[in-house]
Amino acid sequence: MSFLSEIEAKICTWEEARERIAGWQTAGQCVVFTNGCFDLLHYGHLHYLAQSRDLGDRLVIGLNAAESVKRLKGAHRPIHDEATRFLQMASLACVDLVVGFEEDTPLELIQTLRPDVLVKGGDYQPEQIVGGGFVLAQGGKVIALPYISGYSTTSIEQKILQQERAL
Repeated sequence: MSFLSEIEAKICTWEEARERIAGWQTAGQCVVFTNGCFDLLHYGHLHYLAQSRDLGDRLVIGLNAAESVKRLKGAHRPIHDEATRFLQMASLACVDLVVGFEEDTPLELIQTLRPDVLVKGGDYQPEQIVGGGFVLAQGGKVIALPYISGYSTTSIEQKILQQERAL
């Protein structure tokens, strides 16, 4: 199997993800889930994802589909197409699976995958995290990791636009 094939094997459907997660959980592994648009990866994202992986044995990413990103972030987003965003996320060593979702929130995906730990960045309070109630009711944990200031996709986008205007 080529290295690219190994990376692509991390990208799967909801059903495939549920089967893999169930197998990991049966083997006693702790599955961590987080989600996002992950359009322009930056230091804050990478730090957050590595910290998320440290909370368990496996890290599963729910990735917003392009139409979902447009509804949440505006018509100018996403900047990267879906294929690029999926491959970028799957290429990260800390990520075990990447699963897409079309909805504006990952609630249905979380209910399908049944992770042991649900994580979001510190810009959320634990009680605000979508799917948190479900995960807690299943005996899992909900964690808000500290937000790293100074890094955001919006600030990168604005910096690029400012540089273009200066030309």
